[in-house]
Amino acid sequence: MASTHACASRLTARRAGSLNGKVLRARATGGARARRACEARAEIKEIFMPALSSTMTEGKIVSWLMGEGDAIGKGDAVVVVESDKADMDVESFVDGIIAHIAVGDGEVATVGAPIAYVVDSESEIEEAKAKAGGAPAPAPAAPAAAAPAPAPAPAAPAPAAAAAAPAPAAPAAPAAPVASGRVVATPYAKKLAKKHKVDLKTLAGTGLNGRITAVDIENAAGLPPTPKAGAAPAPAAAAAAAPKKAAAVAPPAPAGTVVPLSGMQAAVAKNMLPSLSVPVSRIAMSICTDEFDKLYATLKPKGVTMTALLTKAVGVALAQHPIMYSTYHDGKGIVYNDKVNIAVAVALDDGLITPVLNDTANTDVYQLGREWSGLVKKARSTGLSPADYAGGNFTISNLGMFGVDQFDAILPPNQTAILAVGSSKKTVVPVGGMIGVKSFMTVNIVADHRHVNGNVAADFGKTLREVIENPSNLTL
Repeated sequence: MASTHACASRLTARRAGSLNGKVLRARATGGARARRACEARAEIKEIFMPALSSTMTEGKIVSWLMGEGDAIGKGDAVVVVESDKADMDVESFVDGIIAHIAVGDGEVATVGAPIAYVVDSESEIEEAKAKAGGAPAPAPAAPAAAAPAPAPAPAAPAPAAAAAAPAPAAPAAPAAPVASGRVVATPYAKKLAKKHKVDLKTLAGTGLNGRITAVDIENAAGLPPTPKAGAAPAPAAAAAAAPKKAAAVAPPAPAGTVVPLSGMQAAVAKNMLPSLSVPVSRIAMSICTDEFDKLYATLKPKGVTMTALLTKAVGVALAQHPIMYSTYHDGKGIVYNDKVNIAVAVALDDGLITPVLNDTANTDVYQLGREWSGLVKKARSTGLSPADYAGGNFTISNLGMFGVDQFDAILPPNQTAILAVGSSKKTVVPVGGMIGVKSFMTVNIVADHRHVNGNVAADFGKTLREVIENPSNLTL
């Protein structure tokens, strides 16, 4: 206290003796305050809506895996975001405490917008909420009210289901915890677990590679199976004995209602519109697949899929025609790419995804088979990452497995061409002055006519035909 009085006395003397002293002290005090303010602001960190694909402009929050007040670390999955491709877990890049969630479940935010605020200590939470500018008090109240509300609902059907509730609880008990590192679960499973207060660490997943699925959560919580899982097999089994006309499918929503597009559907619609402004040429060609089919029969037991083999053939043909996998650049010229990266269109229930197989011309067909199998597994478990979609400079769309003879495809944005592949059909043809039967498939080449003329596309088609009809080099 004495030292405090002494400091005060000295300051008083300086005030009385020097105006310059006043100015200097004012500047020093102001600078210190500014530094303290900057330090405080620096401790408030933001979680931004990430760009999960090259075409994503906004994302929808499926569910928060962490809540306000929860401590998080770098690498922790904190939120599930619905992008234009799929639902993906978003990991935190910072350590701290979630002070305020700015974008709640079901809400949409543009890429780069802050969706949550993170602080280093609980004392800074209120400051972070003030920075967010919202009234945070009702926000936690909503989840708090929402979480218990569903809890009684499942509890009611569980007793109503007679002795069926204890049955699913039995398998949940012996299930060994997946405690060897990070828990792997589907985004929907995490959402259900949060809703029904199921500890993921106590479950052993029945999905691919031990991934915890929604069914695992339902069993652990003693919930009846979802209608989707139970209704689909039942009609399918009955269809074997009943006439097909009995397998009518009810609309997923009442007739006349507007069903909002999913994030993936909206992105596909948005991305396809610019393609309609690009002038294209269309070339249809028939290719004999007898030798190609024979090769596939020998490779299939070794894990090579038809998609991998076809992608390899297209990659080898494209390597001889660099303009077919080039990029048209702002009306000023053409950018040639160093590798043939082929995107393969895959239809899902709610949209279309195009995972990419890279450097197909130089990658052996066995490796392509392994890579494609891995991409398919990821797609089924909604585990595809943005890198799995990036860098494609040519696209294959194959509807042959649906019995489609031939079709036109829409040119993807920023690509020069797309190949539409139809089914292989046995055809009666003249063979050496006699009649024989061979298998043919029709492919349609859709190319950007601004820099690829019809004869150039036809020349590529001719090369592709030669590769497929003489496929022995594809395994080298």
